[in-house]
Amino acid sequence: MSKDGQPGQGEVAERMVLALKASNEGIWDWYVGRKEIYYSRRILEFLECPEMSAPNLFLPAYDHVHPEERMAFERALRQALDDGGPEKLSIDCRVRAGSGVWRWLRIRGTVVRDRDGHATRIAGSMIDISLRKTAEAQLEEERHLLKQLIDHVPLQIYFKDVESHFVLANRKMADWMGVGDPQNLVGKHDRDFFNEAHWGPAAYDERMILESGQSITDKLERETWRQGEETWVQTSKFPWRDHLGRVKGTFGVSGDVTDLVVAQKEAAKLAAELSVRNQAYEEELLLAREIQQALASGQFPQVEHLKFGARYIPISGLAGDFFEVMPISEHSAGLLICDVMGHGVRSALVVAMLRGLLEKQRGQAGDPGAFLTGLNDGLCSILNRAGTTMFATAFYAVVDRAAGTLAYACAGHPGAVVSGQGGVRQLATEKAERGPGLGLIPAATYPVGSLPLAEVDRLILFTDGILEAQNGSGEAFFEKRLMENVAASSGQPLDAMLDAILGSVLAFSESRHFDDDVCLLGMEVTE
Repeated sequence: MSKDGQPGQGEVAERMVLALKASNEGIWDWYVGRKEIYYSRRILEFLECPEMSAPNLFLPAYDHVHPEERMAFERALRQALDDGGPEKLSIDCRVRAGSGVWRWLRIRGTVVRDRDGHATRIAGSMIDISLRKTAEAQLEEERHLLKQLIDHVPLQIYFKDVESHFVLANRKMADWMGVGDPQNLVGKHDRDFFNEAHWGPAAYDERMILESGQSITDKLERETWRQGEETWVQTSKFPWRDHLGRVKGTFGVSGDVTDLVVAQKEAAKLAAELSVRNQAYEEELLLAREIQQALASGQFPQVEHLKFGARYIPISGLAGDFFEVMPISEHSAGLLICDVMGHGVRSALVVAMLRGLLEKQRGQAGDPGAFLTGLNDGLCSILNRAGTTMFATAFYAVVDRAAGTLAYACAGHPGAVVSGQGGVRQLATEKAERGPGLGLIPAATYPVGSLPLAEVDRLILFTDGILEAQNGSGEAFFEKRLMENVAASSGQPLDAMLDAILGSVLAFSESRHFDDDVCLLGMEVTE
């Protein structure tokens, strides 16, 4: 502390070091025109270089800056170096570290100029923002996927604020309102398009939803446009809440029913037809829910001398694992297990796609290779049209009691485990026995393997949530332990064996919980 009570230079420097350490930033200092540049230790850690070999990022040809940001980097630096240019340098860009990886750095600097306005020195800070940029990219991808879904749904979808102004709408809604681009709806009100005979009751409904928190569903509305045109829509509106449960406005879904209303002159007949349509929608929704519940219900088809069991443990509400047992004949059945890349909405959408494709492929269910080929071609076509990259791994087996065979094909998935008189072994362990994951390569083929059913007492299919469970040392459970568990519990009933496997995995895992979705599908030959 100085005599006048102000902090001395040493104390100020110490504070600066502590502040930079707390913020995880590093400092740099460059005298313009010199080859040398000063980097603090934190920046050298970002660059993964020792001080003597650290590159001067501000010298041409800027090879250490990612090509996609290089032009913007050069432009920002040139402006800072121009006579009378800005006093601040500000750029976010990817920089190649010594290991070869690209790191996102936020670079800030203050330009020091001489009396003539020439830049003589630039000093500032850098901080690694790679994690933030990765999170932003992932969020943007999720938003893009959701927007793709909303824009392709054949219904008008929109969000409004508490004053009933549009804040978001899909393309179908923009077309319906005649504005072309959905962005042109933002800030607009129904009164900008409709007569009060329509926008007045609509605004009242939205106020009631905001006050009561109750939804309005399947309401038939007559839209009277300002130009005099009349249309009819069937509308459902709901309270729009943020992640804390606070009401932000309303959102709605509307379908054009004008042709139906015009075609039906009698109101009673119109109501009956709308009721039929609504019932059909409700039945489809109910069927979708029943299919999802059936995944974990443990209800299986009756196939002579075959017994099935399953365990399904999703780690979130939207899982990417699923299984199916399909009766092919009274003597044969197909067993499918599938693991979609990732978790959340993206994976759940792909699961829904695969379930639809699965129904289309039932005619080929007796041929494992053809069955997986059909699923792959269908998924590739859908993903290509959507412009997104996803994939799923799968293992499919056909048990034929009449032929006395077990045939199987693998799409990049861990091979099933078989136990029998010859012991316990894993199928499809060689590269030549496997095909690529579903959705990656159009027209891919899937080799078919087989073995006599006499060698099979039980068949266990599983997803990698079993194999990737780790103990406190970071060691994974892997196939060897799984096969040891199958062998140890071979004398127990099938359901007890599945429970024993799950118990062993949880006991092995230090966290005592699964970090990935878990699917176990078992089959037992009862004769």
